[in-house]
Amino acid sequence: MAFPQTRPRRLRRTGALRGLVRETELRPGRLILPLFVAAGIEGSQPIAGMPGVERHSISAAVERAAEAQALGLPAVLLFGIPETKDPEGSGAWDDEGIVQLATRAIKQAVGDMLVICDLCLCEYTDHGHCGLLRDDGDVDNDATLELLARVAVSQARAGADIVAPSDMMDGRVGAIRAELDAEGLADTAILSYAAKSASAFYGPFREAAGSTPAFGDRHGYQMDPANGDEAVREALLDADEGADMVMVKPAGPCLDIIRRVKEATRLPLGAYQVSGEYAMIKAAAAAGALDERSAVLETLTGIRRAGADFVITYYAAEAAQWLR
Repeated sequence: MAFPQTRPRRLRRTGALRGLVRETELRPGRLILPLFVAAGIEGSQPIAGMPGVERHSISAAVERAAEAQALGLPAVLLFGIPETKDPEGSGAWDDEGIVQLATRAIKQAVGDMLVICDLCLCEYTDHGHCGLLRDDGDVDNDATLELLARVAVSQARAGADIVAPSDMMDGRVGAIRAELDAEGLADTAILSYAAKSASAFYGPFREAAGSTPAFGDRHGYQMDPANGDEAVREALLDADEGADMVMVKPAGPCLDIIRRVKEATRLPLGAYQVSGEYAMIKAAAAAGALDERSAVLETLTGIRRAGADFVITYYAAEAAQWLR
């Protein structure tokens, strides 16, 4: 028998030994901070459902990006909240729109910080859905592709290093890649929300971004959380259409999908620890049910261990401080 010659506990005896053989690395350079940038506000405004997270003016977003860079974070992911909305979501491709202005300001002030722009229409449409609506109230997939491509070009011209389509329309990665290339923006990378479930964990985000649908839901275009094979197919389709990176969202409930998508695509893979995951930890910590720091670092390590190359998380700045 192997025992007592083989004793795994030998390598757990001290912190130095545990660190020497640790398999999964977690460091600030693997974390991305989402930022909500809102038109028509000054400074920052707290978001009730996400303690510690705020909506920012452009100047406040620049300050936050600079702080993130100082902590070793490589990128911010921008979500825009416009002053006005319309059925087409035209503010999303306005060259003077909130995300475009924030992108220019951050790139000018914090040049080495990567700017990723979330690419969707839901924050900009007055109905809250992710595309143009047909007369029957359903989202018109193919008509929406032209608008998404227009948004991508506007964001790239503003200085976005990466555009991240989150709409889940079929064919959108190919349409975006073709339009970027045609406009001389071939260096702009695409991070596709390839496997995005219609999750119960998005609630606080919808409050933060003002993107709750005015009617119905998004189950017709976001994925059924029960489907793993479909998630892999979605990711492979996006890879074939030209995605440079893929994303799985949400992260915690989809650790198996993170592993499967990584193995299937071999592309750089991000996972989004979404608003509901963040809010749950915050609430449990506030109730004294768990240690916040330990819980956050454990969940982020688990996401990395599952196969994510980087994690988008509202805890990015705090985690970076703890890790340093």
